Amino acid sequence: MKLQIASISLLLGLLAAPVSLLHAADKPNIIFILADDAGIGDFSAYGCKYGTTPNIDRLAQEGMKFTRAYSGNAVCAPSRCVLMTGQDPGHAVFRANGEQHNKSDGVVGKLHLPADQMTVARLLHDAGYATGGFGKWGLGNPGTVGVPEKLGFDVFFGYYDQVHAHNYFTDYLVSNSVSIPIQQSGKKTWADYSATRIANETIKFIEANKDHPFFCYAAWTPPHGDYVIPDTAPYTAKPWSQVDKNYAAMVKLDDTDVGRVLQKLKDLGLDDKTIVIFSSDNGANPEFIKELGSTGGYRGHKRLLYEGGIRTPFLVRWPGHIQPSSTNDVLTGFVDFLPTVADLIGVPAPKGINGISILPSLLGREHQVRPTPLYFEIYEPFFQQSVRLGDWKGYRTGTEDPLELYDLKTDPTEANNIAAAHPDIVKQIEDIMAAEHIPSPHYTTPLHKGKGKAGQGKKPKKNASLADLLDDK
Repeated sequence: MKLQIASISLLLGLLAAPVSLLHAADKPNIIFILADDAGIGDFSAYGCKYGTTPNIDRLAQEGMKFTRAYSGNAVCAPSRCVLMTGQDPGHAVFRANGEQHNKSDGVVGKLHLPADQMTVARLLHDAGYATGGFGKWGLGNPGTVGVPEKLGFDVFFGYYDQVHAHNYFTDYLVSNSVSIPIQQSGKKTWADYSATRIANETIKFIEANKDHPFFCYAAWTPPHGDYVIPDTAPYTAKPWSQVDKNYAAMVKLDDTDVGRVLQKLKDLGLDDKTIVIFSSDNGANPEFIKELGSTGGYRGHKRLLYEGGIRTPFLVRWPGHIQPSSTNDVLTGFVDFLPTVADLIGVPAPKGINGISILPSLLGREHQVRPTPLYFEIYEPFFQQSVRLGDWKGYRTGTEDPLELYDLKTDPTEANNIAAAHPDIVKQIEDIMAAEHIPSPHYTTPLHKGKGKAGQGKKPKKNASLADLLDDK
């Protein structure tokens, strides 16, 4: 009888245990597909007006769609830094794409992640995962300690330097810091196109690691500029500029390659064993707002910390674990990826990170209310800070500049600055900004307001309108 009671108690204990502990031994595969510079308005799951993305839509139909998700920042490198490290932009190494130099370690060259930096890849590699990255890295060039193969990746194939990533018809790509020559035909065919090779290597990695857990970071470069592609179908006949057609076709290519990944998982029998996440590293560029509506009607665009620069698509599919066609409004961002992965595989989250685990939301265990704000800062084209605190959004352009305040529940396009009516909320957000902004040895923080330092980049025009900001290159 005592044995029976003990068995029942053990069973009840297991039922109450976190799902991450119950399934730690299963170690699901994780695929994170990251589009480059695509806006939330480029995907039909989020109301795209100019085309459809049926394969990406499948992730929403067969999984969970997040409606209040944010990238790591409003431009490539700092956004990817947040994703990889779980540190918000006030703590992360990268806070701009600018050609900054390390001042702390004496290394001459572009800024890079330090040798001891914890990354998602390192966390998973230490837990027994095969780890592969494909596409754009941007967090450390060959010859530095910030290369991906020194930060947890078994293999990385694509572009290490983000300037190099502009060239889709390049004569070389990089694999584990080794340049791989590419013989270009000169005809700019699909065989010449770098995105084709990178997607092919992504598929090969999945197939090669089908028998044990893997993490695949598919940081694909489309639709980032240069805006070139071998074929603009299905948009060739549209009455748009050539750049618009190329951009839309590049988004379509992302969708096609997502379909290839899903088909490969089905062919290998890995559907139920694999979490697939799709997102974009920041908002769309301003040239795709008028004709295509790529920012989804939100204010701002890439490089601005208004919603159009940081609100991102975020779709997660895991058959048998995540409720199909579910929608979640939990406030989340790239900063939550690392702690969520740690929770998922049953290991402690590293110290010094700023995110939270959203695994309870993913698995439908509870409706999470974020216990901490989301904080952002960026140093290009000028310094900006923003905070998402519940429905409130604060924004300013210098640490002593006046705060703009928006209620995103009633004003999602940030049209009405209501700071004067809510001094208590303004003070609360200013305090958060002061606490979360940790001065960096790599960037100079502007004060503005009076005789403050100019800082990196230029100070925006006084009382700048959205039109002013759109023209500020």
